[in-house]
Amino acid sequence: MSRILVTSALPYINGIKHLGNLVGSQLPSDAYARFMRARGNEVMFICATDEHGTPAELAAAKAGKPVADFCEDMWQVQKDIADGFRLSFDFFGRSSSERNRDLTQHLAGKLAENGLIEEVSEKQVYSHADGRYLPDRYIEGTCPNCGSENARGDQCENCTKQLDPTDLINPRSAISGSTDLEVRETKHLYLKQSKMRDKLDKWIDSQKGWPILTTSIAKKWLHDGDGLRDRGITRDLDWGVPVQYDGAPWTGMEGKVFYVWFDAPIEYIAATAEWADANGLDDAAWESWWREDKGADDVKYVQFMGKDNVPFHTLSFPSTLMGSGEPWKLVDYIKSYNWLTYEGGKFSTSQGRGVFMNQALEIMPSDYWRWWLLSNAPESSDSDFTWASFQGGVNKDLADVLGNFVSRVTKFCRSKFGEVVPEGGAYGKAEAAVVAEIGKRLTAYQDHMEAIEIRKATAELRAIWVAGNEYLQATAPWSVYKTDPDAAAAMVRFALNLIPLYAVLSEPFIPDASAKMLVSMGAEGAAWPTDLSAALEALPAGHAFTVPDVLFAKITDDRRVELEEQFAGQG
Repeated sequence: MSRILVTSALPYINGIKHLGNLVGSQLPSDAYARFMRARGNEVMFICATDEHGTPAELAAAKAGKPVADFCEDMWQVQKDIADGFRLSFDFFGRSSSERNRDLTQHLAGKLAENGLIEEVSEKQVYSHADGRYLPDRYIEGTCPNCGSENARGDQCENCTKQLDPTDLINPRSAISGSTDLEVRETKHLYLKQSKMRDKLDKWIDSQKGWPILTTSIAKKWLHDGDGLRDRGITRDLDWGVPVQYDGAPWTGMEGKVFYVWFDAPIEYIAATAEWADANGLDDAAWESWWREDKGADDVKYVQFMGKDNVPFHTLSFPSTLMGSGEPWKLVDYIKSYNWLTYEGGKFSTSQGRGVFMNQALEIMPSDYWRWWLLSNAPESSDSDFTWASFQGGVNKDLADVLGNFVSRVTKFCRSKFGEVVPEGGAYGKAEAAVVAEIGKRLTAYQDHMEAIEIRKATAELRAIWVAGNEYLQATAPWSVYKTDPDAAAAMVRFALNLIPLYAVLSEPFIPDASAKMLVSMGAEGAAWPTDLSAALEALPAGHAFTVPDVLFAKITDDRRVELEEQFAGQG
């Protein structure tokens, strides 16, 4: 048994996320965590809401609520949606927790002790119209590098050049659009990441087998242009972790908070501490996952995220942990994802374009979304969601292959033998061939899941389902029954035993259907197969079952057209 720590990128608190956010971190991390648990490993699966920063303040103001109340309400909304998608977090925390406040302040203090924090007097943009300093993402203007008119104060998305707000040409407030801006002198704390460049470079080189997407982004930020830059870790905001050191205000930093990018990843650790608190456990319980001097040296730590989060998880967060001088567990593998587009374009909240997580659960069961998104995960390149593809995935994979198999064999058995596994006959070459085929596919499926190659894993799982259908077609027990009922009984018994096997193997991807299959077959205790032949004899003759309701209803063409029109957006 291995100990595996899994974290999903934290969803931001300011609104409900779309399907791209779901498949870019939370959903594949859940499938992986479920798979690892099913294989008998000890898994700690952590996520939380990312609650600090200007977007939270602005969203709260728009909602007419105090920011703390808004974040509490939205945490519950996001928790309910996560539950609806059957995301099996061991704990879903909040970056505004006391644990995160204390740990963030502690790590900042350690960085300061080790000479990695510098107080910098800098120029920051103040908006008279908004009555506030504008963080870099809330200043827009023309990029001095490529001329894009929609560059932000931290980075130009068009050419990816890192920027400071004062670099922008014709800057404007992203909040109000006002150009009545003033550059004021203010002091902030900077994390001296540049001092960590060589150490980070060697560490990344030592991580064999990371996805090319992950390493290429990390290396670009390390070496392109001026290379890894020092970054401000404080902001002139009200909402956030107060800048304190050993419980007292940090001299010269009164009234400031830590920048959200600094405290958010620390919440991975803090949320694990929150898990321990919620379960009445002491600090040793969470430290065994995060402190190498407390037992975490045998933990495999895997992170899941969209590619935009890679720089913070390969460089900034490791700089914080390494720079503290304390034995914190560093990530072993970072699985990053490209983008999911919607019908060839971007998801848009303002235009009502695309499906958001709450809407998805209102119109289709969660298994439908889980299967399509994971079987089309944007691993090697961007993926495009279309309703036609979604309809095809549900109808052809779930309904025609898996659902059809379960329905055919259980209904045929009921009609000829009753709702019990039939006696008679013996397995022969046809059954041995299926066992061999599934064995080969199962090995590949497990290998792909171990390597976190989600799309390849779903292809092997589907092939395992197909093997059952092809067996029924080839043996045709409904025809054999007319002349040799015993032989037909053996075929049906074998096919019925495939159902709990399919349920167990499918659970990481379609947990609701898996549970229904196990309940209908009276096989709730079925475990991941270590001996395939034995697993296919787990339901003995005379074992009772019930014919399940339709596992997957097909999506009609008319319904597909309705959904295309409903989520097409404005123009």
